Amino acid sequence: MYYMSKDLFFPPVSEADEEGILAIGGDLSPERLQLAYKSGIFPWFNEGEPIIWWSPDPRMVLFLDELIVSKSMRNILNRNQFKVTVNKNFKDVISNCQKIKRDGQNGTWISNEMIDAYCKLNEMGIAKSVEVWQDEVLVGGLYGIDLDHVFCGESMFSKVSNASKVAFIALVEYLKRANYKLLDCQVYNSHLESLGCREIDREEFMEILLKTSV
Repeated sequence: MYYMSKDLFFPPVSEADEEGILAIGGDLSPERLQLAYKSGIFPWFNEGEPIIWWSPDPRMVLFLDELIVSKSMRNILNRNQFKVTVNKNFKDVISNCQKIKRDGQNGTWISNEMIDAYCKLNEMGIAKSVEVWQDEVLVGGLYGIDLDHVFCGESMFSKVSNASKVAFIALVEYLKRANYKLLDCQVYNSHLESLGCREIDREEFMEILLKTSV
């Protein structure tokens, strides 16, 4: 395991341990975060811990044409009960992702330091959000890192049923129109699998990431 210095550097992702941990330490500067995502690495750690940098194998992704939209979900979308915007209220989205309670989790990995760091990336046009509104109230959304042709999803939230699914589907449709190759979802969970995401080898993920990076 690599212990980060002040130098702007990450070891090859092949050096990650079995859990996917590659390095510890460093900072959340815009430059380091950009280098991390472009290198197939992301930060994930609890409040009060040193920064932990991950590159898991396998990697959970969505090939955009494999999106699964259930019949019931299509009916919800056709009712137009939600309004969707892109990158209109990033800070509120990431703040809601921090506050939302999740089954099986105590607390959140989205610290105030993380919020400040990703808001800086948003100001630079690198971090982006999708917002879902109902009666002019923000009820769901997600955010992630835009690498041009690969979008790295970070977190999503929902205050009413299906709002996060609406955000996810809207993001995929947006990425398809812009000819993106992949939506990176990082690690497995059953909710993502139900939407068509699947695990691929890290090596395959890196080939796609590096081939489409600019």
